[in-house]
Amino acid sequence: MLRVDSMHPLQSLAVTLHSWFALLKPLYELTKPGITGYVMITAGASAFVGSRGSIDFAAILHIVLGTGIATAGALALNQYVERDFDALMTRTKGRPLPSGRLSPVQGLAAATVLLVGGTIYLALSSGLRPAAIAAASAIAYLTIYTPLKRQSYIATLAGAVPGALPTLIGWTAATRAFEPAGLALFGIAYLWQLPHVLGLAWMLRDDYAKVGFKLIPEGGGRVIGLHMVLATAVLLPASLSPTFLGYTGTWYATGAFILSTGFLLVSATAGWNMTDKAARGVFFSSLLYHPLLLSLMVFDTVSV
Repeated sequence: MLRVDSMHPLQSLAVTLHSWFALLKPLYELTKPGITGYVMITAGASAFVGSRGSIDFAAILHIVLGTGIATAGALALNQYVERDFDALMTRTKGRPLPSGRLSPVQGLAAATVLLVGGTIYLALSSGLRPAAIAAASAIAYLTIYTPLKRQSYIATLAGAVPGALPTLIGWTAATRAFEPAGLALFGIAYLWQLPHVLGLAWMLRDDYAKVGFKLIPEGGGRVIGLHMVLATAVLLPASLSPTFLGYTGTWYATGAFILSTGFLLVSATAGWNMTDKAARGVFFSSLLYHPLLLSLMVFDTVSV
């Protein structure tokens, strides 16, 4: 029979592995993997369209990885800055820092390494321009959007800029230039975010009120609905611009028109009678809209 003390090395290994897992899991959560993953997809799709489908797999991989690592760092750093606010809100109090599963020092160190490392990786693998855009996105997110959240609804309008910049990271990495079609993809991503954020902010308005976040305009549901409708109304023609500029074909244009019209109708319905259910409809419609639009772009990219 195996002696008890002979189990000690195995027990020690098990304890070590458990402690590492206990650290890695909150570190993973700190990066907001859902948002980071989608940002990576956006940058990759933009690079593919910008190259007219000619970019190779290795280049796409570098763009996606670099963008993802830098984004993860920026999102983690934001949670470090807002950890005291997160502790007060029902939605966020279980995050790694307010819950105590990570210390502030651990969170800050991980965020800094990811942001700096991702930016350097982008610079070395994809060029200085996309790296500079990634750095500018993080700076805008942390020094403009984050402090403005407790000051004014302008925070939502400003925050959509860093949220849309991954399109330009991917585009400039693939083309080495700023081009009208790349700016069109930026505009689409910017406009899409406004109803997305407004729908979420309306549903979480009581939670946000606890910490003074002002992510929705004053004036009640009708005003918020008007902002949603204006954004989606402009988004409809903007979504067709890749075809007008010669980067996508008729299949994309047809699909974009159908998707954008549907998104506008959902927003208009919410604007007529803003309820939690209506806001939820706008939010979940936005979660479908942009991924489907990007898929259509990639599918119907016009090569030369």
